[in-house]
Amino acid sequence: MNFTKRIVCLANSRKHSGRCIAGKEIVDGSHGGWIRPVSARPSAEVSEEERRFQNGVSPKVLDIVEIPMIAPAPHLYQVENFIIDAEYYWVKDGQSTWSDLKPLLDKPVSLWANGDSTYNGSNDRVKLEVAAKHNYSLLLIQPENLSVQVVTEGAAFRNPRRKVRAWFQYQGEHYGLTVTDPEAERAFLDRENGVYKVATAYLCISLSEAHSDGSCYKLVATIISNDHL
Repeated sequence: MNFTKRIVCLANSRKHSGRCIAGKEIVDGSHGGWIRPVSARPSAEVSEEERRFQNGVSPKVLDIVEIPMIAPAPHLYQVENFIIDAEYYWVKDGQSTWSDLKPLLDKPVSLWANGDSTYNGSNDRVKLEVAAKHNYSLLLIQPENLSVQVVTEGAAFRNPRRKVRAWFQYQGEHYGLTVTDPEAERAFLDRENGVYKVATAYLCISLSEAHSDGSCYKLVATIISNDHL
């Protein structure tokens, strides 16, 4: 262990066989920039064992967590990456509340570049060469007119898997992004297919690594709501 980073956890989302954890750093009682703990594996996701506290519990969104690190590992636009030291437990050091979140909001003029959409989404991807012009891959925003859709997007191709997608507006643009927040997925997949309004929430948006098609996808890593989803 070379050093530690203390963060308020703002994302604990699905990634491959593990999780993508992210949060904003806490330094001397003030909040700093984004930190994304990553493993030393090429796929970078953090396994269940790697992200545990000593009591076996995994961090949750809004937990304040101290994480042992080996080195920063920025990669293109994912400048927030730090390699964890998997030999040490993480330490829970408190918890933030809903009222603590507003000062942490980011206020970009847009969610990276717009105008590139998948068949089922809206403004939900950018080409790698476009993403590489940016120096961030994480945002905490307050959306407008947020609704969550549960839909079988591949029904026409006999794919029965249901998907959770968030639809919202931000700075006058419309977005339809895949949700990778497992807690939100569980809450909405327990319902019938349909569209559900969410009155009050913040969203952690993450820009993925490039896929084989050369695109980086905008994902809703966390839906943080003041009400039960």
